[in-house]
Amino acid sequence: MEVPISGGGGGERFCHAAQVVGADGEMDGEAMALFAAGAGLLGRGLSYAVVSIVGPQGSGKSTLLNQLFGTSFTEMDALKGRSQTTKGIWIAKAVGIEPFTVVMDLEGTDGRERGEDDTAFEKQSALFALAVSDIVMINFPRKTTLLLVIRDKTKTPLEYLTQALKEDIQKIWNAVRKPEVYKEAALSEFFNVEVTALSSYEEKENLFKEQVGQLRQRFIHSIAPGGLAADRRGVIPASGFCLSALQIWKVIRENKDLNLPAHKIMVATVRCEEIADEKLKSFISDKGWLELETAANSGLVPGFGKKLNAILDFYLSEYDTEAMYFDEDVRTAKRQQLESEILKHTYDAFKKMLEHLHHVVLNKFKSDLEQSLRSGEGFAASARYCVQSSMAEFDAGLREWDTTKVRSKLEQHIEAHATSVRGTKLAELKANYEKKLLDTLAGPVQSILETGEKDSWACIRRLYRHATESAILAFSASLSEFELDQTTIRKMVMELREHARSIVEEKAREEAGNVLMRMKERFSTVLSRDKDSMPRTWKGNEDIRAITREARLAALRLMSVMAAVRLDDKPDKIDRALTTALLDGGPLSQKRSIEFTSDPLASSTWEEVSEKNTLITPVQCKSIWRQFNAETEYAVAQAISMQEAHRRSNNWLPPAWTVLLLAILGYNEFIFLLRNPLYLLGLFVAFVVSYAAWLQYDITAYFRHGTLSGLLTITSGFLPTIMDIITAVINMSHNQKSSSHPPRHRPPLHPQSFRNQAQQQSQAQVRYQAPSSLSSSSSVGSNSDDES
Repeated sequence: MEVPISGGGGGERFCHAAQVVGADGEMDGEAMALFAAGAGLLGRGLSYAVVSIVGPQGSGKSTLLNQLFGTSFTEMDALKGRSQTTKGIWIAKAVGIEPFTVVMDLEGTDGRERGEDDTAFEKQSALFALAVSDIVMINFPRKTTLLLVIRDKTKTPLEYLTQALKEDIQKIWNAVRKPEVYKEAALSEFFNVEVTALSSYEEKENLFKEQVGQLRQRFIHSIAPGGLAADRRGVIPASGFCLSALQIWKVIRENKDLNLPAHKIMVATVRCEEIADEKLKSFISDKGWLELETAANSGLVPGFGKKLNAILDFYLSEYDTEAMYFDEDVRTAKRQQLESEILKHTYDAFKKMLEHLHHVVLNKFKSDLEQSLRSGEGFAASARYCVQSSMAEFDAGLREWDTTKVRSKLEQHIEAHATSVRGTKLAELKANYEKKLLDTLAGPVQSILETGEKDSWACIRRLYRHATESAILAFSASLSEFELDQTTIRKMVMELREHARSIVEEKAREEAGNVLMRMKERFSTVLSRDKDSMPRTWKGNEDIRAITREARLAALRLMSVMAAVRLDDKPDKIDRALTTALLDGGPLSQKRSIEFTSDPLASSTWEEVSEKNTLITPVQCKSIWRQFNAETEYAVAQAISMQEAHRRSNNWLPPAWTVLLLAILGYNEFIFLLRNPLYLLGLFVAFVVSYAAWLQYDITAYFRHGTLSGLLTITSGFLPTIMDIITAVINMSHNQKSSSHPPRHRPPLHPQSFRNQAQQQSQAQVRYQAPSSLSSSSSVGSNSDDES
């Protein structure tokens, strides 16, 4: 509000007073902004001061401020009783005082109107006043003046009152809990204590006004050396005062720690960004720039660079002027950002100008070259002269534009882009060689580990070294085009080498995780196939014990290969320890394995193998071997069973001694057969028939389960077979007799029926001549019955 008042200099004066914090404790940011704009605070930079007053309700704070600074805060009417007049926090501009002075009137600290909320708002408003004010405030970043005003002074000398008040304040300072860094700090490092006294306003009004006038003089040039606020430090520039006050009040209301140094950086960041945005918008809409941009799109503009730099310098200077009092680091960073944004906005026009200049110079070059050749000059000399002349004109055009800043910024952007592209290309190159190493190493390493031979790791080392060195050689050659320093090249080469090693180690760890499955596969392969990879038939002459040992040795060797990473070509005793403890262990070694020191596998580490290179610990090997034996016992037992079955199937012949005994006892019968050839011929015929029956009925299959079982089977099937043959012969003779007496009226034979009869006869004849089994004989009998 605007209120006419009477000031110390006489005449009518006006000031702005606004309530920035209401009775509800909420700050009115809009009212604060309107006050700052109307009073002219924003353009004051650091040349301003803030004065606030705190005290009990009804103590005459508003009256003192009005008389002292020419403000218009509402005063209490004593005729209406002592009640609350000022609610919340009010702000106004001091009249007739330089520098620009902001005056704040705070609500009384002991009013009964707020009830229980009195203490909370009292602390918040007091802390706010102390945080934003230069006089009567507590603010560690700056030294504060505590001006103690004694109202209605008595006859007691002022110097006695001053001494007593300073002693009391010193006691308060000593009792205050301070941060560790300020634990021994003196009061004078942070506060200047000033004491003044005023007569009673009601009893000695004229004297009171005279003393107020004297006190008023102390606020004139208060921030100058020797003034009340001369020792202030870390002050917020005037254009950021409103934002700072809003944020401080917000922090206080939320009961958070008030970190004023960080708050100062925050205010500087926000205000510098606002100033930079304002200058960028002003530049974009600048009439001179718009005309220059239009002209640049049309053709070559003489003095383009100078004109552009003049506009750019104008807005950067305005930024510097408005942001000069904020934090240096913040304002410098925002200035660079503003300059970059402006140059980015002008880039298209600048590019157009370069295109125009390029076109003009190129056309001049063509024209000069043509004229020079017409005059009879040599081609090389003419071309050289015209090139030099054209490039000189091009450089002169650039100098005419005065594009030093633009060129510098362009070079920075080019360098940044080149660095980014180089990083991308290097990453792609590195990824490409890493993939090549993965393709070269992963599959072969897995295949070598699966073989489980003693020289597996020797093969892997040769493969690793060859693949790594080849990749590094090609990678180094590719890096040469980037012109990197040797330190960077060595680092990248080392990373590629480590990647190759990690591929081998990762593949080894992956295979070590499947070691039990691989061991069972290896055991099964060695047990079930011979050296020529042909399946074993277990005919009965194989040494299953030796084959089983060989298969287990192959599986154990596979586990030994996968137990550790051996890229460093250092000898170890893993294979010997596993063979001794798991494969060659007899009763004595089993007895010793109970003791920890005598069992080579009773440990979690291998000798001469580091922990990082260990894939399967000795204890894990022992556990895996135990599980392996349990899961492969069935295959061994099955092989033994098949061998025994084969032996039984081949034992149907009588023993050799019985054959010899029969030969001795049957000597006479043998001589008898030699003397009677007819009997010998009969035996030969019987042998031929028996051999034919042997082959026809697979007699060997009957003796697979023993001689007795074979004889019983043949005997049980012999008589039914003979009966089936006799029945078939009788049926055939009966059919022939029936066919010799045909009926009187024989129907004409159809060709198809004739063929059917012939086929039936041939089938019957075949069944009779070659009865294959009992089931076939039965079928012959049934067919014969049907035919009859």
